Amino acid sequence: MKFEEIASVSGKGGLFKVLKPTKNGVILESLDGKKSKLVVGADAQVSILSEISIYTNTSEGATPLNEVMQKIHAEFEGDTGLDKNSDGDELKSFLKHVLPDYDEDRVYTSDIKKLVTWYNLLAKIAPDSFTATAEAGEEKTEE
Repeated sequence: MKFEEIASVSGKGGLFKVLKPTKNGVILESLDGKKSKLVVGADAQVSILSEISIYTNTSEGATPLNEVMQKIHAEFEGDTGLDKNSDGDELKSFLKHVLPDYDEDRVYTSDIKKLVTWYNLLAKIAPDSFTATAEAGEEKTEE
């Protein structure tokens, strides 16, 4: 599964696999093990993981989420030791370790909680997503 196939829906917890578009929206399947299907309309805020970035203090201004997830996976190999109930300072120091130049003023603790929750979920149910995304990035570089 690639990051281009995984979505987050505003107001809904968890992550979803994009199944197919419809005339008025998109059909999603939850990645929580229940495999429940959800049809969201065009008015819903659906974010594809490959299109999400984390604010940084670099000249680019942001780092793509898939790059951050790959860094986490390379270092922690599926076990960050954190969850959404972790202390805010612990979460900030974790992100500082993984992405030293993240913008501390624009990246909130709730964003880091989401990052950790999403990473833990993907590491558990779709660990291949990190390698699939890395390989896709290498192919684009070669072209």
